Amino acid sequence: MERYQGKKVVIIGGTSGMGLATAKMLLGGGARVLVTGRSQAGLESAQKELGSDALVVSSDARSLTDLDALASRVKAEFDTLDLLFVNAGFSIRAPLESMTEAVYDEMFNLNAKGPLFAVQKLAPLINRGGSVVFTTSIANVKGMAGQAAYGAAKAALRSFARTLAAELLPREIRVNAVTPGPIDTPILGKVFTGKDEAAQVREKMTGMVPMKRWGMSEEIAKAVLFLAFDATFTTGAELPVDGGWSQL
Repeated sequence: MERYQGKKVVIIGGTSGMGLATAKMLLGGGARVLVTGRSQAGLESAQKELGSDALVVSSDARSLTDLDALASRVKAEFDTLDLLFVNAGFSIRAPLESMTEAVYDEMFNLNAKGPLFAVQKLAPLINRGGSVVFTTSIANVKGMAGQAAYGAAKAALRSFARTLAAELLPREIRVNAVTPGPIDTPILGKVFTGKDEAAQVREKMTGMVPMKRWGMSEEIAKAVLFLAFDATFTTGAELPVDGGWSQL
């Protein structure tokens, strides 16, 4: 029998990068998977990559109305689920002098508020022994210039992992977080739109990481699936997958 046969999984933010890699591993292991995204191009690309066995759903992770609709769709398609992977997130670089209320609100809406309410809406569908995994960031522990709002939002998400782990203990649902360092995903090109700037950032971060390389989306996916299905005596924890940057 395939490793994830019979498992039902929802990945919020699953049309590219780490979420997409996780979806591919799960589908390859026999799971039923629903992924969400916002852009039509991303949704179409993900459906093509994942194939007809995957459900690819348009949903804005910041919108409570969309999260309500998502919960109804998941109920109709899966009835219950075994893993909720809350992966949607984005960084807008904003040094203190150029920080705006709009940037601040966007960072907290997407990286903190949305994940909290995603769990509120979907936790009633998670089976006993099921799991929630958040994607945080090493920006929640590293003082990274220009990432004040993003880092603070991810720190709030880290706190939610602990609190929700305590609240969901009676239902035997574990809540953990995977904490990426520099991972080679399309997000780099979105944050740094100039090729030269992106290359400089890549080189600088490579020098900072003790393992002297960027991580791959598949390495995050393996950590997510470990927390979700193998780490059965672990809850409220954060697993750094950052080449040692936050530890050494």
